[in-house]
Amino acid sequence: MKERLEKLFRSKTAKILLLCALALVLLIAVWKVFFPSGEASAEYGATEQEARLAAVLSKIEGVKSVSVMIGNTKEGIPASAIVVFDGEDGLLTRMRILEAAAGALNVERENVLVYPANSSRK
Repeated sequence: MKERLEKLFRSKTAKILLLCALALVLLIAVWKVFFPSGEASAEYGATEQEARLAAVLSKIEGVKSVSVMIGNTKEGIPASAIVVFDGEDGLLTRMRILEAAAGALNVERENVLVYPANSSRK
C-alpha cells in the first residue's frame, strides 16, 4: 500500500490533481468568507437621516426626487454623502443640492457628490 502511494505521488498528474483540489478548497473558503450568502443586497433601507435629507433636497427647485447615502465615521458623525437626483440637470440645480446637503450634514462641499439619476430607467 505504501509503495502504491509513493508511486502515485511521483506522478505529475497526481500532483496536478492534488494542487487543483487544494486550490478549489481555498477558493471555496475565500468565497464563504468574503461573500457570505444572504448579506449582499442591491437595495438598502435609508436611515432616518438619509430620508430626512432626501425629503428636504426634493423640495429644491428643479429637483423631482432624490436618493441620499451618508457615509459616517466610526463614531456615527457624517463624513460624506452621495446624492442622486431626478429632475433638471443643470449647474444651478447641482450647486443648490450640494450646498444644502453640505450644510445640513455639516461637512465640506468636497465631501458631497451629486449625480443625476439614470434617465433610461423610467
